[in-house]
Amino acid sequence: MTAASPRSTEHRIDPDMLARWSPRAFSTEIMPQADLLTVLEAGRWAPSAFNAQPWHFIYARRDSAAWDGFVDLLNPFNQDWARHASALVFIASNLTRADSKGQRLPVRSHAFDAGAAWGLMALQATKLGWHAHAMAGFDHDRAMAALGVPEDWRLEVAVAIGRRGEAASLPEGLREREVPSARKPLAEIATEGRFS
Repeated sequence: MTAASPRSTEHRIDPDMLARWSPRAFSTEIMPQADLLTVLEAGRWAPSAFNAQPWHFIYARRDSAAWDGFVDLLNPFNQDWARHASALVFIASNLTRADSKGQRLPVRSHAFDAGAAWGLMALQATKLGWHAHAMAGFDHDRAMAALGVPEDWRLEVAVAIGRRGEAASLPEGLREREVPSARKPLAEIATEGRFS
């Protein structure tokens, strides 16, 4: 347990990883373009199979013309809190990649690789004093069309990024949940030799 986080680990990890969590209460502070680009740059450097980098980040800052349209793509539950964030980023993953002959091949790890990019983005946001909250609750079909995502891509998540706000700004049912969450015991998710 650290002063920055009420959570504790079973094994020692970098404190920045423990400080990262996904709040829903955001202030309406404007995120500088440079900070957002730094977060996206961290995602760019994620590892990927064949170094295919099968991700694409589509973003809007709260002071941009695209903001309301991005918020509108979220489901009503997520709209209630994410509208207070400073930026929204949709992360798409490419279902295919070109081989050396230009043939399109399926990428089995596209979602895994895009998830690695999201993880680095979330850590970078925390290092800059921002927080990031990924969500799958959005209208996938409408978002694909509205954001101009090609057919051989898939939208994985939307990410709200912002400075932490007051829990009192959340709907009543979410206020008590506005704390860093615990994790399952390591023995429940890691086994040697076989799955179980």
